[in-house]
Amino acid sequence: MIKLTIQDFKLVITYISILCLLLISFSCQENNSENRDHLVFRYNEHANITSLDPAFAKDQRNIWAVHQLFNGLVEMDTDLNVIPSIAKSWKVSDNALNYVFTLRDDVQFHKHDLFGEKRTRTVNAYDFEYSFGRILDDKLASSGRWIFKSVANFKAIDTTTFQITLKQPFPAFLSLLTMKYCSVVPKEIVEHYGNDFRANPIGTGPFQFKIWEENTKLVLRRNPMYFEKDASGETLPYLEAVAITFLPDKQSEFLQFAQGNIDFLNSLDPSYQDEILDASGQLRDTYSKNVHMISGPYLNTEYLGIYIGDSTNVSSHHLLRKAMNYSFDRQKMITYLRSGIGSPAIHGFIPKGLPGFANIKGFDYQPEKAKNLVKQYISETGNKSPEVAITTNGQYLNFCEYIQRELEKIGVKASVNVIPASTLRELRSKGELPIFRASWIADYPDAENYLSLFYSKNFTPNGPNYTHFKNAQFDEWYETALRETDADKRAHLYTKMDSLLISEAPLVPLYYDQVVRFTQKNVQGLGINALNLLELKRVKKSE
Repeated sequence: MIKLTIQDFKLVITYISILCLLLISFSCQENNSENRDHLVFRYNEHANITSLDPAFAKDQRNIWAVHQLFNGLVEMDTDLNVIPSIAKSWKVSDNALNYVFTLRDDVQFHKHDLFGEKRTRTVNAYDFEYSFGRILDDKLASSGRWIFKSVANFKAIDTTTFQITLKQPFPAFLSLLTMKYCSVVPKEIVEHYGNDFRANPIGTGPFQFKIWEENTKLVLRRNPMYFEKDASGETLPYLEAVAITFLPDKQSEFLQFAQGNIDFLNSLDPSYQDEILDASGQLRDTYSKNVHMISGPYLNTEYLGIYIGDSTNVSSHHLLRKAMNYSFDRQKMITYLRSGIGSPAIHGFIPKGLPGFANIKGFDYQPEKAKNLVKQYISETGNKSPEVAITTNGQYLNFCEYIQRELEKIGVKASVNVIPASTLRELRSKGELPIFRASWIADYPDAENYLSLFYSKNFTPNGPNYTHFKNAQFDEWYETALRETDADKRAHLYTKMDSLLISEAPLVPLYYDQVVRFTQKNVQGLGINALNLLELKRVKKSE
């Protein structure tokens, strides 16, 4: 039985108030009394959304909302293939440096009075020239400007032709362009609102902005001018609206889902994991009648990073790094702490589903080997009582406590420090955490995105190399892979880099994640993808 705390009741009351406001908003815009609740897709974003401007679509919370509002030149299908969006076709030169995109001529921006009498206009190549240039503007300080580090220039040739020239071949470039940073925005609207464009977005997506009361609710309405159609010629999207609430507590979010007040739960949270799933990872009978569970590979590797930029850190010693990796049973951890969701990371850092992933021998459970490595460390250093500190946020405390207990069994005293996720990110970037729990979710489906975390020129705070790992051979292979256009040869280099990481152990891989989604049984067409992108334009709800 689920027990409600006073805080839960307050959150439920808040949610009911929000729901009433939404229903009033929708009913006032309908000319009949027909119940249209089945046309509204409802989900909760517990982390809050910080901006609806694609220039700041860094986190999943922002990306999901921005994805409903904007389009780019290209997009990903469910199998992570690059497919047309506003660009109906493209050509790549033989030297892989020039990309020429031909745009559709039937894509309209969402309506706004600033467009004049027609309240809209057609997207053209000059809009992309402006949008990309905006991302590179130092004054804007977009978190996405790194996307263009391999770009020499870009320009509109005419209204329907857009050209991008690279400094050197970069095989993953088309995948990069699917990121929401590369969405098209209208110059006249952006310049009118300035920084307030974050809360007044005008795009081309299947849904358009309606209401945003920050930390309370966000409502998007169907874009009647959307350019995409389904196989039978019906205009997308099928839904009338998307309603997003911001309950901060995941247990309260689960209660709302269990009561049918929201349509969708993303991921499996420890706060309700045992309530909804049995020990084998299947839906419990209580929920199987009304809830649908979808799971599949997720391009996300969970790990502990070890800061090796300071040799005085005990945990940075090579022998202890390896001992930590051999000290615990990853399969046991997945079975008991994740209800079997995910795969133990017994290979490399690159997750399943990407070229470069191979069944290389990573770290498995070898406690005696771990003990011997600790003894060797003590013998070499004279430190008879090695101590390490692991920093995490509350969501992953159970994993870190499990590893803490296993480390003590091999002779390493470990402490676990729990801090807010935002503080963890800040201190990790500054190199102030000897060992930190982290995850890396692919920005785009290429193993280079993962290996960039260990390229020496990407040291934080100017890049994602949080461990400050530096290896000349790794750097050489990484730079060679960036220039390699042959997919098989590039994948081979990726595997060699991954093997080197296992050898040097600047991290402790924990598990390769799975996307787990729970929906009400009346939701159809949600689907799943390895980037865990929320795609709503083909979703339907039955009454």
